[in-house]
Amino acid sequence: MTVNEQTLQSLYGDMVSWRRHLHMNPELSFHEYNTSRMIGDLLESWGLNVRRDVAGTGVIAKLTGGKPGRTIALRADIDALAIQDAKTKDYRSTVDGVMHACGHDGHTAELLAVARYYSLHREETAGTRVFLFQPGEEVLPGGAVRMIADGALDGVDAVYGVHLWSPMPYGTASTKPGAFMATPDEFELEIVGRGGHGGLPHEAKDTLVVGAYLVTALQTIVSRNVNPLDAGVLSIGKMSAGTANNVIAERCKLSGTVRSFDKSVRTLIRERMESVVNHTCDMYGCDYEFKYIEGYPPVVNDEREARRVLRVIAELLPESGGQPCERIMAGEDFAYYLERKPGCFFFVGAGRDDGGSAPHHHPRFDLVEEAMLHAARLIIAVADDSATDSNE
Repeated sequence: MTVNEQTLQSLYGDMVSWRRHLHMNPELSFHEYNTSRMIGDLLESWGLNVRRDVAGTGVIAKLTGGKPGRTIALRADIDALAIQDAKTKDYRSTVDGVMHACGHDGHTAELLAVARYYSLHREETAGTRVFLFQPGEEVLPGGAVRMIADGALDGVDAVYGVHLWSPMPYGTASTKPGAFMATPDEFELEIVGRGGHGGLPHEAKDTLVVGAYLVTALQTIVSRNVNPLDAGVLSIGKMSAGTANNVIAERCKLSGTVRSFDKSVRTLIRERMESVVNHTCDMYGCDYEFKYIEGYPPVVNDEREARRVLRVIAELLPESGGQPCERIMAGEDFAYYLERKPGCFFFVGAGRDDGGSAPHHHPRFDLVEEAMLHAARLIIAVADDSATDSNE
């Protein structure tokens, strides 16, 4: 497969500039107004057919090539996270409490470069390319469902997405046929007891004690209820209670996440959580309110499309070997696209060789920016290969 390297390399400086501008000016989910405007203006200046305000703040652009072929959709997410940027780089976020801590700025810059690439090679391009710049990936229920409702997949034959991934070193890429990423469910629990004097605990119903017990009890559900051959995670990420050192807390709040690939595992964990919470609060004489929020479905790559991506990776990044990677417990609303169209979601390594890169959603998160070139090269090659696939 052939990618015009001269054109691609010429776009790298723009990619870095776009990415750093977005990194310095992040916007939260469904508030990506300036980000969306920048994307739309660039795409229109390159002669693409652009729809703005899709799913609120998303953008869809189409380019029809000069040769016959299939219609291929390519997606990037554009939102940032409510995290304070702790980097010291000169392109660190200028917005207090908001940063691109997951790489969506890089995804956006990379897909903009891909769109520009095709605009410069329109006559040699087979089929149609649909560029999906999606808002709101970081918050439930996500932007993908709204993009689809607004016609993002109309007439599309296959859809692909890429995630720059800091746990993988720069120069690598991979994916997995079938179930690849998990369902990111969330839960919220408020325990209600009776506050009182810290010196008179017998006159109160201490919700902090109940919460502490549940932190341990809930996190044994997976280890003692789920088949060890299956996959599941239950993590409590937040606990809050109390107002003073000598006051027994009347209320205690817990919240966290549940991850799984299998529907039966998801149901089992939820049912066991409800049972453990109910019996524990009853034992301590407390009331409670328990809310379980189902997140995205698992990302399930089409078997044939995943093999296509792995073949392209093996050809363009031979050191990666084109071997399937392991499943991961992170979630992605790209799952909704894959429920409706064949396609594949894959990772491109964007971490330092020494393993010192901060993880995603960390205040010091950053990318090896050269990884955007690999991502653009791979997505172009995959799209071109898919567009001319006569076996579909």
